[in-house]
This record gives sequence, structure tokens and C-alpha cells, in this order.
Amino acid sequence: MKAETVVDCLIAGGGYVGLSTAVAIKSAAPHMDVTVVDLAPKDAIDNDTRASAIAAAANNMLDQLGIWQEILKDAQPINKMIITDSRTSDVVRPIYLTFGDDKEQSDNRPFAHMLPNKSLIKALRSKAEEIGINMIHQESVEHFENEAASVRVELGSGKFFRTKLLIAADGVRSRLRAASGIRTVHWPYDQMGIVITVSHERPHNGVAEEHFLPAGPFAILPLKGNRSSLVWTESSRDAKRLLAADELTFQLELEQRFGHKLGDISVEGDRKAFPLGLTLSREFVRDRFALAGDAAHGIHPISGQGLNLGFKDAAALAETIVEADRLGLDIGLVSVLERYQKWRRFDTVQMGIVTDVLNRLFSNDNPVLRLARDVGLGMVERMPGLKDRFINQAAGNKGGIIENLTGVPPRLLTGEAI
Repeated sequence: MKAETVVDCLIAGGGYVGLSTAVAIKSAAPHMDVTVVDLAPKDAIDNDTRASAIAAAANNMLDQLGIWQEILKDAQPINKMIITDSRTSDVVRPIYLTFGDDKEQSDNRPFAHMLPNKSLIKALRSKAEEIGINMIHQESVEHFENEAASVRVELGSGKFFRTKLLIAADGVRSRLRAASGIRTVHWPYDQMGIVITVSHERPHNGVAEEHFLPAGPFAILPLKGNRSSLVWTESSRDAKRLLAADELTFQLELEQRFGHKLGDISVEGDRKAFPLGLTLSREFVRDRFALAGDAAHGIHPISGQGLNLGFKDAAALAETIVEADRLGLDIGLVSVLERYQKWRRFDTVQMGIVTDVLNRLFSNDNPVLRLARDVGLGMVERMPGLKDRFINQAAGNKGGIIENLTGVPPRLLTGEAI
């Protein structure tokens, strides 16, 4: 038998979920051996031009883990968000709902920040190295097998590990989820999300916009400087057409949706797109195995909550593992991991349903549905109590619509140590 490296926890996936889970566990339980295996080369993140919205609760977590101050210089506060509902050809887009006015922010802080992905990943890697987490790049978990009190893991290079717990944070098309036998509920939307960064003449003043158009939402999210990140939803057919279009055609289509209030705009870098759908795992855990992040759930970006759901997974899973270890329990037992599953599954199913309903309600030009949703948005705008709950939900704070149903959030999300 080949030599094995013995660790307490092995995490497959070096994205923000895998890294934040590892850092949260190791920070609270320094004696635990934690290894992260990442398929991508170490320098691949340098080419990632995407950015993500970090909700206030995730901000709390990153601050508690000791990396928020490092990345704050790259973070753009979202001070206000406006929501419109119109057709692509409309010259005027009436504003039906606004979030983030000063009078609505009791703690005088933004409900979210936009942050470049590479800044977040590099900060998490730096913290992981600082506290003694073993990072392995350009490797993958090829096979794993449960034994009496551990999991035997084989990497693509032929190296072997033995661990109490294997965590799959390897994305929405998780190979490890499939290998574990965990099934999913999945349906595609016949939509694609085009992700690009643009520069513009005039400042955005920290205002984000989400325009509900017949093909899907068109989100303008502010970045540092006179720049914005766009998440542009189109039908799969039209998205492929736009990706293949020449620069002039693409620019004209973009300007029709973006508008001119920020002056001239230009695209930075390449156009990228990804297919949209809903994927929900039927189980989050098995004996000595747990799913986290997109491996457990993939939702429509209409609410901007995908990344923040992943941070909630990381916080809940780390707390479950650390508290079990403190009690002298075996962290890989399904009876221990069931707490994490109960904590997170209801929330993710609810959010999956909410985003699915919103997408179906808003991604069409049906006049009856248009009237109903515009009336609904107007009612939320005029009902401060309900509006506060939506703001808290977007920020990941206590008092959100779904948070009220799922109970106490993980401690890291409220800024407390595990």
C-alpha cells in the first residue's frame, strides 16, 4: 500500500467556499490538520476579471477571519440599489423600488460591497498560508472510499490521503457529489448570464441598478473608479449570438440596455457567459462527506445571493465541525454533520424557489404579469417594514424574509468567533 498523508479534514475546491471553510476551521481549531486541493493552477486567479457582491453578513465573517481590512481597499460600497421594470426599447425606465437610502440604514453602513474575485481569493490564500493550511494546486480528488473511521482519498497524481472528513466544494457540476451518489433536482432555464466589466465617463456614486427586461435581469454593479461589473441575462440563443457578434454590434446592444446616463462606455477584457439553471442537492451530507457552496446548490443570479449562500455554508459547516471537535466527537460522522444539513438545506431550498419564481415572473413580457409585478414592487416600496426585511435579506442580516424562518445564523455571520 502506498504511503498516506493523514489529515483531519480535506477540502476539494480552492474557491472562496473551500478556502473560507478551511480558514474558519483552522482559525478556531489550530490543532486540526486541514488540506485544500485545488484543480486550477495557482496563478489562474490572476486572469479572473469577475467581481462579486459581498453582503454585510459575509463582511462580518471576513472581518472575523482577519482578512476584511486587507481587501477593503479593493471593495466598492453599494450605497443604493434601484430596480426598474421595462422593455429593452423603452427610453424611460420607471424606478419601482429602491434599497439602501441613508434613512433605511440603521447602522450607517452599506448593505453590500463589490469586490474583485482575485482580491478575495488571494486574501483567503494568504490567511490560509499564515495559519498553516496545506494548499495543493493543479490536483484533483480522483477517487475516495469510506473505511471504518476515515476516508481514503486518491489524488490525480497518485498521492493518497486519509481523512476524517472530505468536503466537496468543487462547483455546481461537482464530480465528487456524483461519485458520492447524492442526487440533485435540476432544471435549465434556457438562459445564459453574460459577465463583463465596463468603464464609463461619469461616476456611479456607489449606485447599483437591476433592470428587469423581458429576456431577464440586466444588473449594473459598481466597482472602484468609473467602472462597473455587468451580469446580463439573455436567452441562450441570443447570448451565443451576442458573444459571437463583432465589437460594434455588441456595443450597440450593450448601450441599448445600459443607457447613457454614465456617459460613454467601453468593455474591458473578454466577454464571458455561463448557462443558468437551478440545481439543488437532495442531501448535503453523507458519512464522512459534505457538500458546500455551488456543489450543494446553484441558483439564478437574479437576487445576487449565490456567493453569500456559499459563505453561509462555510460558516455553518465550520461551526458544526469545530464544536463537534471540542466535544470530542468524530467530525466525520453523519450524525454530527446532520446539524449542518438541517441548518442550511431549508435556507437554500427556499432561496432556490424564490429565485426561480422571480425569474419566471420577471423574465417575460406578459402584460398581466407585468402589471402584477409592478404593483407588487410599488407596494414593497411603500411598506417600510416589508422593505426592511428585503434589505436585511439582501444584506444577510437578521430579520430577513428567509432568515426569520431558518433560525439563528452561524456566529461568524454576526461577527462572532466560533
